[in-house]
Amino acid sequence: MNVHDFTEVAMNGENIPLSAYEGKTLLIVNTASKCGLTPQLEGLESLYKTYQKDGFEILGFPCNQFLRQDPGTNEEIMEFCKLNYGVTFQMFEKTKVKGRDANPLYKYLVSETGGKKIEWNFAKFLIDGNGNIIERFSSKTKPENIEENIRAALGKS
Repeated sequence: MNVHDFTEVAMNGENIPLSAYEGKTLLIVNTASKCGLTPQLEGLESLYKTYQKDGFEILGFPCNQFLRQDPGTNEEIMEFCKLNYGVTFQMFEKTKVKGRDANPLYKYLVSETGGKKIEWNFAKFLIDGNGNIIERFSSKTKPENIEENIRAALGKS
C-alpha cells in the first residue's frame, strides 16, 4: 500500500485517484485559513511554481480541527486561498486529519511515520514518485526550509 492507493475529493467535487500523480513528487499539507501559520500558503505556492515543471505537486487538505481555524465552506476556503495567497496547487475538500473519523489517507500517513498524531495545521509529508513517504515535517517547518528536500526528491541536488 502507498499514497497512490487513495482517492480524494477535490474542491470542485471531482474524485481524484492519487495514482494520477504517479511519477511525481508530492507534498501533502493540511491547511487552514485563519491560523498564525496561514502565511505558509505563500511559501508553498512559491515552491509549487518553482518546481511544478520538474514534476512536483502540492496537495492541500483544509482542516477545521485545530481551534476551528478553517470554518468556511470549501468554496470560501478556495476563494480565500486564491485571493490572498495566489494558490494554484490542488486543493481538496475540507477533511479531518486526526481522531477516529480522520481521512483514511491521513490515518495512513500518520501510521507510516511512527504513529505520532497531526498536532496542528500545516503538517507536511513529502512523497516520492512511487507514492512512498520520504519524510514528515512539523507544522512549524517553513516551506522554504524543505526546498532542498524537494530538490533531492526530484533528483536536482
